[in-house]
Amino acid sequence: MQKQGNKHGLHRVIEPKGVLPQPANKIDNNMDEIYDNEILIDVKTLNVDSASFTDIKARANHDPEKIREIMFDIVAKQGKHRNPWTGSGGMLLGTVEKIGDALKGKIDLKEGDKIATLVSLSLTPLRIDRIKEIRADVDQVDIDGKAILFESGIYAKIPSDMSEKLALSALDVAGAPAQTAKLVKPGDTVLIIGAGGKSGMLCCYEAKKRAGVTGKVIGLCHSEKSTKRLQDLGFCDHVFSADATQPVAVLEKIEDLTGGQLADVTINNVNIPDTEMTSILCTKDTGLVYFFSMATSFTKAALGAEGVGSDVTMIVGNGYTRGHAEITLEILRESEKLRKVFTELYA
Repeated sequence: MQKQGNKHGLHRVIEPKGVLPQPANKIDNNMDEIYDNEILIDVKTLNVDSASFTDIKARANHDPEKIREIMFDIVAKQGKHRNPWTGSGGMLLGTVEKIGDALKGKIDLKEGDKIATLVSLSLTPLRIDRIKEIRADVDQVDIDGKAILFESGIYAKIPSDMSEKLALSALDVAGAPAQTAKLVKPGDTVLIIGAGGKSGMLCCYEAKKRAGVTGKVIGLCHSEKSTKRLQDLGFCDHVFSADATQPVAVLEKIEDLTGGQLADVTINNVNIPDTEMTSILCTKDTGLVYFFSMATSFTKAALGAEGVGSDVTMIVGNGYTRGHAEITLEILRESEKLRKVFTELYA
């Protein structure tokens, strides 16, 4: 008989006791037997959070062997892949290997189904047996390993009309375009920082769809390559490249593009720190900033807004919102151009 587990995975926490798996320092990643309310996953690919993988690559000097060492060390010490420097994780792609007795017949999964987990690797019990391939340019690592999805964990079945890697790349950032759909209203001026990246391109598409012909979407990119790619997609009214850690220079550009009106909504998708003030300064006093970036310091954001007398509303980048997987996959079905770019870059 299988042991009874806690809905949120408290039974896997080793230390400190009494906390949830995400903030725990160490969790149990023994996969020899599962609890009655767990799903055992045969893991194929880890899609590491962009802020986390950018940090790991920098610490490893972009050496694949050192990246392997860091990842193995993280999991060995914690039983999960939570970057100790950024606190973020990512998500995974795998096949359902076993379903706990208490969940059988109560969920829409069966053994053999291919799924992407939509909860963070920072709380997911994980065992890495072998790292087979590191695709550093797209933050993906193919492995042999196992993982546990708790009863409260959310997931998406891999759809039949697109490749696994394509679906995984979009589902990894599903919260951003889905939140954009909720936040942007017709006529809004929307600034997207980090607009040329994976989440940024999806947000640009959704922002233009929601803002409509009376709205305006501005995309801030980092490199010339991502700027050109976003211009070619045609989702934005204005696209420019700049250093998002330089708030004064970016503010001057946004003032010029908006006639001094600034943005109603700013969506921050970058994977580097120190872009909080750029987001705040470029947004109207009555506006809203959505920090999807896991590199955000919420201390810097809160004190920074106070320091410049901004009454802007700031939203923490919750990676989950109702229907986020469906909304994001539908974008790839609606936009042939975006699907083509995602396929070339990530699949």
